[in-house]
Amino acid sequence: MGASVKTTNRLLSRLLAVLLLSMFCSYALPFQGIAQSNSEICDNGIDDDGDGQVDLNDNDCVCEVIAPVSAIPNPSFEDMNCCPSNRSQLDCADVWIQASEPTTDYLHQCGWNGWENFPPPMPYPDGEAIMGFRDGRNFQGGAENNWKEYAGACLISPLRASETYRFEFFLGFVDNQKSPLIDITFFGTTDCENLPFGVGREDLGCPTNGSNWVRLGSRRVSSPGGSSWVKTTIDVVPREDIRAIAIGPSCQPTTAFESTYYFFDNLVLDDIRAFEFVISEVNHPCAEDFALAVPEEEGLAYQWYKEGVALVGETEAQLSQIYGEGQYQVRTMASNGSCSITQEYNYLIPSFNTSEPISICEGDIYNFGTQQITTSGQYVETFKNANNCDSTVVIDLDVLLQDGGEIDVKIFEGEEYGIGSQEFKTEGTHVAQLTSALGCDSLVDVNLEFYNIYMPNIFSPTSINGNDRFMILGNDDLVEVSSLIIYNRWGQQVYAETNLLGKESDGWNGRKDDEDIQPGVYLYRAQVLMDDGKERLFTGELMVLY
Repeated sequence: MGASVKTTNRLLSRLLAVLLLSMFCSYALPFQGIAQSNSEICDNGIDDDGDGQVDLNDNDCVCEVIAPVSAIPNPSFEDMNCCPSNRSQLDCADVWIQASEPTTDYLHQCGWNGWENFPPPMPYPDGEAIMGFRDGRNFQGGAENNWKEYAGACLISPLRASETYRFEFFLGFVDNQKSPLIDITFFGTTDCENLPFGVGREDLGCPTNGSNWVRLGSRRVSSPGGSSWVKTTIDVVPREDIRAIAIGPSCQPTTAFESTYYFFDNLVLDDIRAFEFVISEVNHPCAEDFALAVPEEEGLAYQWYKEGVALVGETEAQLSQIYGEGQYQVRTMASNGSCSITQEYNYLIPSFNTSEPISICEGDIYNFGTQQITTSGQYVETFKNANNCDSTVVIDLDVLLQDGGEIDVKIFEGEEYGIGSQEFKTEGTHVAQLTSALGCDSLVDVNLEFYNIYMPNIFSPTSINGNDRFMILGNDDLVEVSSLIIYNRWGQQVYAETNLLGKESDGWNGRKDDEDIQPGVYLYRAQVLMDDGKERLFTGELMVLY
């Protein structure tokens, strides 16, 4: 009897243990299942697989990013085979082609950074390289209004007929005078063999003045003020497959009577759909009802993310509210299971900063917000603008004193320098009394010097004393001899060259068609560019002796 009871008790104990173990496992197993999940659920805002990465930040949630990929190779001119040391070196930029006979310029921060009188806006939009070009120039004492400079490239993949493409780029301006309003134009051709065009024709103008080129589109662009970059687009629908492009000014001769200059950077050309599926703003970012949205397309499921973490419940094309500053993205899922994700939209509560110079006369008061200012210096105030955004205004106040300082000026002998209503034409220091638009009187010291360049009136091609070439020589303030032309006494041209650097190795050696010219009197016509950015014309006689 005792043994039977013991056996029964052992069985009951085992049954109770099994029951307790079963109860424990029924609660413990689901827990273990969550902690040991093999993959991330990508739209619940939870670190499902326990690897410390949530949703899009996890490698389990990789999705194709919708972003334009340029059909133009080397779109920001960053890839190069040489560092430019001077103008007209577009061939240093990989795969780019000097499309026109008038030459574009390659600027790179490793070397040549552009003309002194045409400084590029800084910083560059993308990287360390840009391209510069002219639309007309002033040359040899007159305006060459059909001087057009273009860059070209063979496309990575052709533009297909009847498809819609977008050309997005940055256009740079020196200032409103040297870079006035321009019609930037996009040209195409069916064959890369058509690059370059107009060989030997500096006066050809735009590509369509030749053959096998079509105008794809254009956009009128102007500077918002001063040195600046403007991002703009041209949408095109080619009528035939396009395999090469050229970019630059329009076909119309420029009306400017001075050289005009512009810059290109980050030239992106792709199917328009790659540009359009982006997050856009709904209402002003400072407005209470500000929101974000993407284009709504039938058959797509949407999920919004901030910093890569799903915003649970935000599954419409438009975000229902803003969840503070940060980076937002939208993932779309198609019915076939494929997913795409937008590029990041970085939302910052806008604050506007403006800076402007202000001048007052000595003894006057300038009212700035709550401040009454009477001394020169920098002052800051924060206001609310029309859109309820914080607007921080910084002014540099200049109290105009009687002593207006001094300026250094260079001119050629025979020229005059004007300041206010006064003109000066002799070397030395002159005192100019100026009255500003504010009615303030001030005295300015004008330090006037003459440019000195040397144009010999006699030379011998056979000289052994170094006087065997005719050349315009000068100091560092002589930038270049833009052109030098020699005529005989009957007016026939015997020598012509452009863009000489004013070195003794440059210039005319007294020969024409590899033969010595006859001794006698010749006429020269020289266009020189000085460091004040102005080109001047000089003419005269020279004697050639043997």
